[in-house]
Amino acid sequence: MSSLCTVTTVRVCTAVMAVCALVVSQQAATLQEIGPRDMLWIIVHDECVSGQLHKQDPKPCVQVNLRDGIEKGFAILKDIQSVTQVLLIPTARISGIESPIILAPDAPNYFDDAWEARKYIDEALHQTLPRDDIGLAINSAASRSQDQLHIHVDCVRPELHEALKERGASIGNRWVPLDVSSSGHHYEAMWVPGERLGSSNPFRLLAEGFPAAAQDMGDRTLVVVGSSRANGALGFVVLEDQVNRESHDSAYGEELLDHACRIATAAQQKN
Repeated sequence: MSSLCTVTTVRVCTAVMAVCALVVSQQAATLQEIGPRDMLWIIVHDECVSGQLHKQDPKPCVQVNLRDGIEKGFAILKDIQSVTQVLLIPTARISGIESPIILAPDAPNYFDDAWEARKYIDEALHQTLPRDDIGLAINSAASRSQDQLHIHVDCVRPELHEALKERGASIGNRWVPLDVSSSGHHYEAMWVPGERLGSSNPFRLLAEGFPAAAQDMGDRTLVVVGSSRANGALGFVVLEDQVNRESHDSAYGEELLDHACRIATAAQQKN
């Protein structure tokens, strides 16, 4: 922590620490009681973007990409309380999954950029994880801690990895049910081919795939997992869930990620 504080203001250092504590918690109610919901925006806007523009130094972020301008740029922030997790955060002010900005015709594919940020996980682990071990998640408005859009990038839970290994071949280009035992929630899943997401924007796949989704995006969560099939085809499995208050499902897709990255430890033990 001391090295981070020497390159940022005390205010921002405190904010970074608070956000990192927030993103690893599993209790949304507790999250909302801890601190301001605009901490991510303060960090990215006041420090990362400013530092990149004026000093070519994105700290405390590890990357700021403004190739298409601030309105379409993004920052990558390392969670300093987790070995592996990073967050992709737009440099434009976007509240979250419910924002109409993400469905605009010229909107960036933030999930595609988040997928490329998996390199920071490999760097932290000093190994290259298979694409099937990495997931991206954005939480619903009801379950998130911050009102600035952010995509979690981390290892997937072993249970999800096994579920996709067993049922991956049956997931096609239409949404089908997928239960993940560890979550207790009912997700819908679909397959997207390609080494990268490219023009396949998960936000649009969700909005176009369900009749009511475009009107209640804030009640949805999205998870994207890298996938490689037995025939060598590369792609992704996109999962979605919807808030269901009767079953106490807050559409917290981050539950499918593992911030302890046990899957990497298991792989090392096998080798």
